[in-house]
This record gives sequence, structure tokens and C-alpha cells, in this order.
Amino acid sequence: MLDVHRLRVFRSVVASGSVAAAAANLGYTPSAVSQHVAALQRETGLRLLDRHGRGVRPTAAGLALAAEADVVLARLGEAETFVADLRAGRTGTLSIAYFASVGAAWLPSVVRTLTTEYPGVRLELELREDVATDAARRPDLQLVVAEWGDTPSAPRFTSHHLLDDPYVAVVPHDHPLAGRDEIELAELAGDRWIDNDFARGWCRRNLLEACRAAGFSPTFAVEAHDYPTALAFVGAGIGITVLPVLGAAHLPPETVAVPTVRPTPTRSIHAVVRDAAADTPPVRAALSALRDVAGCPIPSAA
Repeated sequence: MLDVHRLRVFRSVVASGSVAAAAANLGYTPSAVSQHVAALQRETGLRLLDRHGRGVRPTAAGLALAAEADVVLARLGEAETFVADLRAGRTGTLSIAYFASVGAAWLPSVVRTLTTEYPGVRLELELREDVATDAARRPDLQLVVAEWGDTPSAPRFTSHHLLDDPYVAVVPHDHPLAGRDEIELAELAGDRWIDNDFARGWCRRNLLEACRAAGFSPTFAVEAHDYPTALAFVGAGIGITVLPVLGAAHLPPETVAVPTVRPTPTRSIHAVVRDAAADTPPVRAALSALRDVAGCPIPSAA
């Protein structure tokens, strides 16, 4: 295998026209340059230079090798730049999974930060409510919900707590409880409930468990598949729905959101990061942007 450093020295000799000139350009001694060229000739088994006056000139084989060295060294330079970009986070891929209610609320700000600071990074975004059982299939960063006070954990991943998100009742503006500062969950037992989680995921189970703690099980008169649709149904006067504050950030004008108490179901939101990617600049930037947006005041629920 050819020594790349010797190729660089040889190419400098060809371009400079003499060993002494190449030594001066490279900051080496003429003896060191001569040794590198001699070693390259032994490696290749070719005579690469002929003496010419007080300098040297490449043989036909030397000219051919010099031309090939230009290609190799240029490609090597590109590879070195690519590695430096990877190290600095200027290129590569970052995979992020998120659940629905943070998609519209948080992701635009986070993605804007990443595309501005790291335009060469390709983002792979995935809407995902569950966590893959196979660690190899998990993204570099995933936004997940967990029971309040709980911290998701998995080998080779680290969880970062972002926000505790309490639930609110969203009711029509003319509902008897619309003007209250807070609503006890039990006070909603007789209302027509609108479901808002088709996946029957943890957030829904969290709500149902809180209702059972309040002494009832809600009867869902209408089943919606997402928060915006459920909120639109409330705005149409069809019933009420209970969901996290983050999901109630954009309320229809005909509705009011009121905090629920006794009990107050709450979910915790975490960013779960692959340890192998944790120190890369894009992941650090994504975490910083998420902390910023999670720290912003949530629109008033009342």
C-alpha cells in the first residue's frame, strides 16, 4: 500500500522542480525529502525522478503517478473535510420521533433551529406513540410521555425530563362549569364525553385511571382520533373532552379550557436520547431547542 504522506512529498517535488525547493515549501530538510522520495520509489518499484541540471524532473512513470496522486489527494481532502463536518455536526442524519401533541406545538421551532444551524444534516422525522422494543430501531432522539414522576429508561439511552403536562377539561363556552377556575373530575361524570385517543395509549389510560380515582368511569358518546378533532366536536356543542394542556394550545373560539382537580391527571414529557449520538452537535442543539420551547409559558387554559 502506498504511503499517502510520501505521495504528498513526491507531488511537492514535482511541482517545485527540485528537492531543495520542495523542502523549503514543506518545511522539511532536503535530506528528509530525498528519503521520502527514495522510499516511494522502493514501494512502487519505479524510477520516478531524473536529475535535470540543479533540479529534478519526473520520468514518464513519475508524471503518471503525479497525475494519479492529484486525484487521490483531492479525494482524501474531501474525505477529511467530510469527517470534520461530521465531527462538527454539519452533515449526516438525525432521526427524531415525536407524538402528536408536540408535533405542531414544538417541532416547527426545533426543526427551524436545526435546519438553520446545521443545513447539511438530513432530518428523519417520525410520528410515533410507542417506543420500539428493538433498541436498534429506535431513533437518535424520541419524545415520549410517562407517568408523572417516572423516568423512562433503557440501556444505551438517556432520558431528559422536559415538562410536566397537567390535564384540563375543554367544555363549550356556555357549559355550566365554563366560568370556574377549576373543575373536579367527578363533576364531569354526567357529561357526554368525547374520546380523543384512537391509539388507546398511555395518555388515555392515565385519564381513565384518574376518573376511577374520582369514583366513576366516563361514558364516551363520540370517538375522535386526535385532539384537534375532539376539540372541534366540543366547539360544535357535542360534548366535553379532557386532555393535556399542551394538546389544548389552540382552542376553537366556542370552547373554554379549565384545570381539573381531585385528582389532576398529569403526564411527564421526556426526550430519550441514544447515548452514541448524545455528544453530536445536532443532538445537543435539538435538546437545547426542546428545553427552550418546553420552558415557554403554555397558553392560558382558562
